[in-house]
Amino acid sequence: MKRREFISLMSVAVGWPLAVRAQQPALPVIGFLNSRSSDVDASFLTAFHKGLAETGFVEGHNVTIEYRWAKGRYDQLPAMAAELVRKSVAVLVSTGGTVAAKAAKAVTRTIPVVFTTADDPVKVGLVDSLSRPGGNLTGITALFIEAASKRLELLHELLPRASTIGLLVNPTNPATLIESSVVQSAARGHRVEILSVSTDRAFEDLKQKQVDALLIAADPFLFARADQLVALAARQAIPTLYFRSEFAQAGGLISFGSNFADFFRVIGLYAGQILRGAKPSGLPVQQPTKFELVINLKTAKALGLTVPPSLLSQADEVIE
Repeated sequence: MKRREFISLMSVAVGWPLAVRAQQPALPVIGFLNSRSSDVDASFLTAFHKGLAETGFVEGHNVTIEYRWAKGRYDQLPAMAAELVRKSVAVLVSTGGTVAAKAAKAVTRTIPVVFTTADDPVKVGLVDSLSRPGGNLTGITALFIEAASKRLELLHELLPRASTIGLLVNPTNPATLIESSVVQSAARGHRVEILSVSTDRAFEDLKQKQVDALLIAADPFLFARADQLVALAARQAIPTLYFRSEFAQAGGLISFGSNFADFFRVIGLYAGQILRGAKPSGLPVQQPTKFELVINLKTAKALGLTVPPSLLSQADEVIE
């Protein structure tokens, strides 16, 4: 073989792998929209990746993920969702409440959307039904808002003589109106007055008004400030019931809600199934199979409260 022919052949051989790689299809992209922040949802993000892995997808290996974190600024969610759509994502994952899910729904009727929400997705207009979602959305509902009346009932069982209970809400979350209505309705049955508050001085205001206890409304922004809320409740010595176990584990008195880590695993599972060809309309909206009651006896003792045996017997976890 002549030297010139050999050099030409080697040039083709060296360039061939690069040409093949250039022809390989780009990795599918998942758009991840979240109303909170990456540090707050770090453990849930791990659960999401676990769900993806169950369907054979690993970030950086055979799928790319574009993240957008609103950090509690709900007004930025629509623009973030629109930006992800412009990137032609294969699936849009919306986590962090109904406000994020609605932002995702508003920007696309074709890209599959997998959501988490705190309330009934049928009532808020996300899907046609739980079993047959229809359209391009499916996901999982925590039913936090539907469980609001049960949380009030548990608080009444802990403090049967309580006549005035505060409800801390985030006024920028549209779901607040629904939960407030549920709590007000349940309160009438117990002859309890509900005082809704939403200011930065909420705990000081409630203490001045001599409320007997406090409920924290289900909201991503409030969850992101779990440690702060638990500390304020302790400082003002207000018995407080929360909507997720993380609050009680951080020192809060009592919590009642569904397991959110497993929700994120399901979201990852659904996103992976859609990448494999499943249609959102064929994936039913999942619901929690169990609500967890967590009681912190150390906090109860600090507040001078005796937890009734009937309530302790219902607890899934008791923190000594």
